[in-house]
Order: sequence, then structure tokens, then C-alpha cells
Amino acid sequence: MKQQEEVAALFDEWNRAIQSGDPDKVTELYAFNGTLLPTVSNQVRHNHAEIRDYFVHFLAKKPKGEINESNIRIFGDIAFNSGVYTFSFTPPGEEPFAATARFTFAYRWQGDRWQIIEHHSSLMPEK
Repeated sequence: MKQQEEVAALFDEWNRAIQSGDPDKVTELYAFNGTLLPTVSNQVRHNHAEIRDYFVHFLAKKPKGEINESNIRIFGDIAFNSGVYTFSFTPPGEEPFAATARFTFAYRWQGDRWQIIEHHSSLMPEK
């Protein structure tokens, strides 16, 4: 698999992890000292414990992501995927809804796999 496709597939792996409902599966995709700037929290997450805490609450909304636009760049052992994604949510006992956000995933090759070292997600500012 060429590198562009490999990096693109990392979102699919992450999306499957969030759909599993298991915050540990999501957290293990992040480097131990990775940073998460999440969509629906004002708190920057700096480590696995903080990242896991975010996903405990986020996964309760039953998210499913879909990329609308992806821009992949690779620089040796660092790769970026940035663009726009839309999440559909089906929280138990609530009406389903969707949210579109801008994203950037920064990955680093850790010897045997890519890990997320930085993930930024922010809601689109214009309706």
C-alpha cells in the first residue's frame, strides 16, 4: 500500500475505534504524549488519561465520522491529514444530529505503526 493510502486508512481505523464505543481502543491510537484539541470541549488534552476522559463522554453520543475533504502530506516519519469531516450522532434517548468540523491529524511513524501525535477538530464557523 503506498504511503498516501496508508495515511488515509488511519482515519478509517480511528473511525472504527470510535464506533466501537470503547475509549481505550481510541486512546491507544494516540502517542502517549499526544495532544487532542477536541471539537466539543474547551480543555486541551495532553496525555492518554485526558484523551481517554474526553472520549468516554464523546463516545456516549454514538458518533460515526465521514470525511468530506482530505489533504494528506507526508514528510518522512511525520504525516498530516487535514480537511473537513461530518459526524452523525445517535445518542440514546435523544434525537439524532450531525456536526461538520475542520480537522487535522498529525501522525508520527513509531517504528512499527503510525500514531496520532496531534489531533485538532473545530466546528465550522459559518452555517
